[in-house]
Amino acid sequence: MVAALAVMVLLAGACGDDDATTSTDTTAAGGQEGGKKGELVGMKGTTPLTKLDEAFKKRLLGVDPGLKDFNYGAESYDAVMIIALATELAKTDGIAMANQINGVTRKGEKCTSFKACKDLVAAGKDIDYDGVAGPADFSGNGEPTIGSYGVLEFGDDNRIDDSKTEYKIANAPPEADVPQQPAQGTRKGDGVLKIGTLLPETGSLAFLGPPEFAGVDLAVKEINELGGVLGKPVQSTKGDSGDTSTDIATQTVNRELSEGVDAIIGAASSSVTLTVIDKIVNAGVVMFSPANTSKKLSTYNDKGLYFRNAPSDILQGGVLAEVVSEDNHENVGILALDDDYGTGLAEDFKKAFEESGGKVVDTIIYDPAATTFDAEITKMKGNDADAILLVGFEESSKVLATMIEKGIGPNDVPVYGTDGNMGNALGENVDAGK
Repeated sequence: MVAALAVMVLLAGACGDDDATTSTDTTAAGGQEGGKKGELVGMKGTTPLTKLDEAFKKRLLGVDPGLKDFNYGAESYDAVMIIALATELAKTDGIAMANQINGVTRKGEKCTSFKACKDLVAAGKDIDYDGVAGPADFSGNGEPTIGSYGVLEFGDDNRIDDSKTEYKIANAPPEADVPQQPAQGTRKGDGVLKIGTLLPETGSLAFLGPPEFAGVDLAVKEINELGGVLGKPVQSTKGDSGDTSTDIATQTVNRELSEGVDAIIGAASSSVTLTVIDKIVNAGVVMFSPANTSKKLSTYNDKGLYFRNAPSDILQGGVLAEVVSEDNHENVGILALDDDYGTGLAEDFKKAFEESGGKVVDTIIYDPAATTFDAEITKMKGNDADAILLVGFEESSKVLATMIEKGIGPNDVPVYGTDGNMGNALGENVDAGK
């Protein structure tokens, strides 16, 4: 395993909380019937994930009773909480609150709720907010130095089997903990914290949208029930990010900036973020993603205004490499979509896996908008890999369908996924032939 990563495995249920479950849900209708083995059974993968207790899940369901997955719901909730607490510390919703965001997450008095943290701020105390997604301990560039990952596995019904979920904690290398980057700009606040969202209602990551929207809405609701921020209710406005095949994200950002938002929660896709980040930070507005993982964003010139509480793929690549190595695979093939997320995570996995003694026999980059994946899958089959890593989004179900057809699906060769595709939505799409 990579020397720079300290990883600890927590078996599901090992924390002594029988009611705690992962942020995925296997109660959705559908799946395989009559004991038939699903096409995805045994497929494993990683996603930034903490053990969510039933109380938080019920609160999310109170906002959106139709939730099927909880992926990134906790991170979205915490993003709003961190921004709100930073605003209280700065005593303004202007650009100065960005300078407080990193400090809210580390090296202060521990607190785990908005009320407890707000009371400490009112008493003049430095705080360290550990939210429902766990500790973040932001580096000076606004990203976590610690990450919790769930190792998920599909069961016979083509849904995530929560009983098999394990957790791994990964720490970034010391050199990743860079100095504070001060916010650049002069935007003034008006005393009312206004949050915009840039999250996927449509596009290749639409399955992540519902829990992320619910997390934001729940946080705003609970903050306002406790008196709001700076003595006034937090306002929010909802916006779709779409994906990189559309211009929806730009349209949403333009509208929200015209409405005077102080912070935008999103995007979920790193590639979408990279299309609008300049417009947002040049306006002096905070951009805070609950799901971006591309390492390209770690060193982006963001004027000290971009933050994320999903850990970089440098960490996920190492966790994935350890999972695959622990399963005794030595020769792995990679199928990855052609964007910053796909190629970056493929690179991070390869580096970590080969440092642990394994070999990546081939990395095949595919166009996620392609109508067929026959050529890529035929080439992968010829590599005789003893395991395959699939880094993709919504199109993963189509890639898997071709893999199954050509005899290298999860029932034939061990297949691993990532946060872009590991969820019950993948099983639903496979069942529906999408």
